[in-house]
Amino acid sequence: MSVIRHPSTLDRASLKPRILHIGFGAFARAHPMVYLQEGIETAGGTWGVVAARLNSGVDDLDRLAEADHLYHVAEADGDQTQLREIGVLCGTCHPARDGADALPALIASGDLSVILLTITEKGYCTSGGALDLTHPGIRADLEGAEAPRTAIGVLVAGLARRRAAGQGGLTILSCDNQPANGRLTRRAVLGFARAQDPELAAWIEGTVRFPSSMVDRIVPAMTDSSRAEVAEALGRDDANAILCEPFRQWVIEDDFAGEAPPFAAGGALLVPDVEPFEDMKLRLLNGAHTTLAWAGQLLGYETVAEAMTDAPLCAAVRRLMLAEQAPTLDLPAGVDVADYAEDLLARFTNTRLHHRLDQIATDTSNKMPQRLFAPVEQSITAGRPWPVAAVAIACWVTGLQRLAPIADPRQEALRAAAASDRPVAGVLAVPGVVPPTLAHSPEFESEVTAAYDRIEAQGLSSVLSALMEAT
Repeated sequence: MSVIRHPSTLDRASLKPRILHIGFGAFARAHPMVYLQEGIETAGGTWGVVAARLNSGVDDLDRLAEADHLYHVAEADGDQTQLREIGVLCGTCHPARDGADALPALIASGDLSVILLTITEKGYCTSGGALDLTHPGIRADLEGAEAPRTAIGVLVAGLARRRAAGQGGLTILSCDNQPANGRLTRRAVLGFARAQDPELAAWIEGTVRFPSSMVDRIVPAMTDSSRAEVAEALGRDDANAILCEPFRQWVIEDDFAGEAPPFAAGGALLVPDVEPFEDMKLRLLNGAHTTLAWAGQLLGYETVAEAMTDAPLCAAVRRLMLAEQAPTLDLPAGVDVADYAEDLLARFTNTRLHHRLDQIATDTSNKMPQRLFAPVEQSITAGRPWPVAAVAIACWVTGLQRLAPIADPRQEALRAAAASDRPVAGVLAVPGVVPPTLAHSPEFESEVTAAYDRIEAQGLSSVLSALMEAT
């Protein structure tokens, strides 16, 4: 195996805490930090990052501090590994370790300019595209008996401190897989602020920017095997290292409150409108991933690369991308959707990643609306068939019955519905799962139920083989 090393060349002593990253996990290490590392190496700057977690993760942050905030990203494919040393971190912060005031105080500091978010779909505490004021965490934060614990509550507390300190606005940049994630973040933050202090909400509206972004890089959770691979390539252990695929993409709406970090110099694309890119990625890559996650597990596979060795499943995923999802897209200029899909299929076969299907399947009820439900609704409106999407949704229902529990904010209700006499109708009726416009389509439940019945009667392998023959 060949190894190419890219040691950090940053003047780390010059870094200032100008970026706060909330939800600093594997993806944060392997994606935005790589862009920033290469951006500063190319264009210069003092853009240091404070890595923060809100709930779990104290030990992870402590390990980063023990390593002087240095770690490696191993980009693995075939027989080659590229090792990138990342040196952009200048600190870590966790309320359980550093006190409840630490994050709001940092948000109010004069050096801070950008807040990055990777808090997962459920971290925004939204419902129907707006802040869910009935969410237990949001209710508790608004009541104010204790310091805020949700990401939205922490952000608003910090912005209130910032306003009181007479500091200017800043940029809050979501890096989570949600359509129009900037607008969603803005609505969540403003919804909380309006419920707490309308004057603060008005200040946020006028001074804080919420650009949308689309992120793409496959970053599996680390395993003993991937840690051993990194150690072999590096020649020593790195408890903070991440192994991921070589491919990466970041498209950012060019809407910053002040100077933008040098993400573009690191390879990011700054554009006026992110939506065509995010729809393409959410529906083709993420929609295919969700399909593989549930169908693959039902077929006995553990990783994406293993599932891709199943010819009928691979063919079904290709058909989903090109025949069902692609016609719903307003493609970005210059994109060949067939080439994009084939590149995705090739990325899915990367055996170096060990990307677990049960990891992808977490929080599926939050992911279905943008990955499968929205394109299905467009297909119904246009009168186009959507048999693979129907099978994918039916596999989810079947998996809720047959597979071990997988983390989901609605897990209890979903599993109870899947165990009922009408499992498909029950799952699709769980509050907050199916968008209201689609829920009123008689074709939707009927088609998913028919796919579920075929899986029950014929077995999933036979159903997928029939789809492949119809391609």
